[in-house]
Amino acid sequence: MAKESTSQSGMKLAFNEIPNFRHGMNVLDITVPEALKRRINTGIDWVNEAFGGKGLTPSTAGLLTGTPGAGKTTFLLQLADSLTGSGHVCLFNTGEESLLQVRTTVERLGVRNGFVPGNDRMAADVLNHADMLARSNPGKQVVLICDSLQTLDDGFYPNGATNSMTPIRVFEMFTEWAKATFGIVLVIGQVTKDGKFAGKQQLIHMIDVHGHLMIDEKPKSETYGMRIFKMKKNRFGCSGKGFVLNLDSKGLTEAGSYTGEGEDE
Repeated sequence: MAKESTSQSGMKLAFNEIPNFRHGMNVLDITVPEALKRRINTGIDWVNEAFGGKGLTPSTAGLLTGTPGAGKTTFLLQLADSLTGSGHVCLFNTGEESLLQVRTTVERLGVRNGFVPGNDRMAADVLNHADMLARSNPGKQVVLICDSLQTLDDGFYPNGATNSMTPIRVFEMFTEWAKATFGIVLVIGQVTKDGKFAGKQQLIHMIDVHGHLMIDEKPKSETYGMRIFKMKKNRFGCSGKGFVLNLDSKGLTEAGSYTGEGEDE
């Protein structure tokens, strides 16, 4: 049974109850569900390291931002393929491109395992698709990847209108689903032309994980022209980790660790 709490936007969020919780109890007496003790191997070593050392944590609701052209979509397409190859079920829902465009891109990248594609605009339809996959694949971890947040609608307005609160409401729906099902959600967030997060800061406070992918544009830098991935927030592991990446026609590959400063979004 899940209990409800009201978010700042007024929506009801359902979170997993702690069965034995009572006021006054010691934190050491709280029982952590076995599902939360697992770590999901992504099949990509540097990604596992970035997300806490051993992979993704079930119930994670994460955001990916980055400078235009840095390779955000490429990264998540590679991740979706690798997750499938690692025995998990990955739904990649795109609102940025047609499914034919996605098919063409994965052919160029040379993906080996594939993933389940989706092209829904309504957040409820995306989650229904994810639930269907969970029912048809019992015992497997379901990972939902969305490209991108600004293309989705929560249906708050009957005429299909959206506003600055729409991404907040959509992400609340995704967070509710992740916490209630122990699913994993990774979403590309809207950015400005210089790669800064373009949404409300309320969203940054909501998320469990925030990764940022950027191009090193400093001519004197040893990594000039390369991609840098930084974990800016991670409730399930260490934040601040950075990785240097190469990008070519086959996608992103790790080139080393990153210790530079001043490259934040």
